[in-house]
Amino acid sequence: MTTSSSDGETGRSTESSKPIVPKSASEALRPEAGTPPPRRSRASRNQFVVFLNFIVSAIVLVVLAAGAGVYFGKREFDGPGPTTVDQTFLIKPNTGVQEIADQLERRGLINDARIFRLGVRAYGNDSALKAGEYDIKAGASMRDVMELLKSGKSVMYSLTIPEGLTVEQAFQRVAEHEVLIGDMPTTLPPEGSLATDTQRFTRGATRQQIIDKMLAHQKQMVEEIWERRVPGLPLADINEFVTLASIVEKETGRADERSRVAAVFINRLKKKMRLQSDPTILYGLFGGKGRPADRPIYQSDIDKPTPYNTYQINGLPPTPIANPGRAALEAVANPSQTDDLYFVADGTGGHVFAKTLDEHNENVARWRAVQKKQAEEAAKAAEGQTTTGDKPAAPAQ
Repeated sequence: MTTSSSDGETGRSTESSKPIVPKSASEALRPEAGTPPPRRSRASRNQFVVFLNFIVSAIVLVVLAAGAGVYFGKREFDGPGPTTVDQTFLIKPNTGVQEIADQLERRGLINDARIFRLGVRAYGNDSALKAGEYDIKAGASMRDVMELLKSGKSVMYSLTIPEGLTVEQAFQRVAEHEVLIGDMPTTLPPEGSLATDTQRFTRGATRQQIIDKMLAHQKQMVEEIWERRVPGLPLADINEFVTLASIVEKETGRADERSRVAAVFINRLKKKMRLQSDPTILYGLFGGKGRPADRPIYQSDIDKPTPYNTYQINGLPPTPIANPGRAALEAVANPSQTDDLYFVADGTGGHVFAKTLDEHNENVARWRAVQKKQAEEAAKAAEGQTTTGDKPAAPAQ
């Protein structure tokens, strides 16, 4: 026991009494070696794990890159466009998104066709862009352009056919409109059968479509107004209704006079008096082409018999003499309740009405005085100018 205890103490004593070896300054400052890292396991050195780590890293990079692409692409898609002035852009039917994008980029309406195409697809509008002509505002973003093409709000054009034009004159306006396409019909429809209003359409509309629409509108309107006419009108059928409305249309352009002018003709028809309407003379002479603007009515015109000259024939002409508008049709269907049988111009753009021939003759005398004064003033304005030919006719009796 004593020996053993002594040996333990001797061991500790030997270890603690090891001589101390002095170190140089550089050795003293040198860090001591640390604990060595553990050896990598076989699993961590497995090639499959290395591949998985690569895949995860790649996915993270792709996600980050895609996010950055989406962010910058959205900024570009929503940012102001390159246009500095308003421009129109036409999409033909059956045009795909890629072709639309390429055309927009070529026209300088967007910065990048690829971003526009991807943006349209991202918003699910691949098949939502509509054919038509669009007005793209200056600085419009790609999103603005997409929404506009999606809306289908195409640029609208218009064609106005004024009341009182003949079918032939209306056809000429349709034929001359530069936006309409296609040929004109080979035959003219009946006189008075075209609607006199404003037609609105997009680029690519055909002339035949416009004329068909005008025919349909006029037919519907005439039938509706004819159905609610006042009873007792001296008109045999709907054709006579349109014919008288066309005469009223040509006699006055004033809304406050139409029903009273219609009443004069209605009263004359009831009394078997001739209508004596100057516009019917002109239609009998010049037909649907209309008279030249500087051509007056001569006494010889009044005396010349034609199927339309209501100074020479009884009752109404065989067809309308123009396309009447709604107001003229309404005036004939619901004329004023008066005993007037005559009217003549008053020199102010309107007419003065009379129940008797004596009253009418007084009105005619005043009108002739106005005409004489106007002629004298015109002669003074054009000194030395002389006129020759047939004498202009007096106002209708």
